[in-house]
Amino acid sequence: MEIAERVPESLRHNVLVLKLDELLRWAHANSIWPLSSGLACCAIEMMSTATARFDLARFGYEVFRPCPRQADLLIVAGTLTWKMADPIVRLYEEMPEPKYVIAMGACTIAGGPFADSYAVVPGVDEILPVDVYIPGCPPRPEALIDGMLKLREKILHPERVAAERAFWAEQAEKKAVNA
Repeated sequence: MEIAERVPESLRHNVLVLKLDELLRWAHANSIWPLSSGLACCAIEMMSTATARFDLARFGYEVFRPCPRQADLLIVAGTLTWKMADPIVRLYEEMPEPKYVIAMGACTIAGGPFADSYAVVPGVDEILPVDVYIPGCPPRPEALIDGMLKLREKILHPERVAAERAFWAEQAEKKAVNA
């Protein structure tokens, strides 16, 4: 017999029964604190998501933290050069667990128009584990909001993330066998 079934019929509309892990995931997913770090033009779009026009506050994500020890989301927005790679990694390592990374913009994801340059990292996923990719040059504020909502879904449903990772690992294995 489930615990929820033990609640008397008269109280079932007034009592919510769930697991502690689900409650903590719900609280965390609805109060993500991004680190305010911008590298290039994508940072302007990132900043504008917190303005009244786009209102990131309605999702509980408006608290852009100035210190990595108080943040749980690193948004890498803009062209990442090898010279800035070490400071970005340091910021990521200073963040408490659990921590997440969003790659915002074509330059962050794959180097953008500067991909052939010796000074540009050809993708932030070479130095950090990325949870959500937001394509565009620069991506609109609505795209960042959508990416943050996708991150929220990943936090709320970690079993889907595990299944997704298993699927892509299987696809990579098939590709390696066929090559």
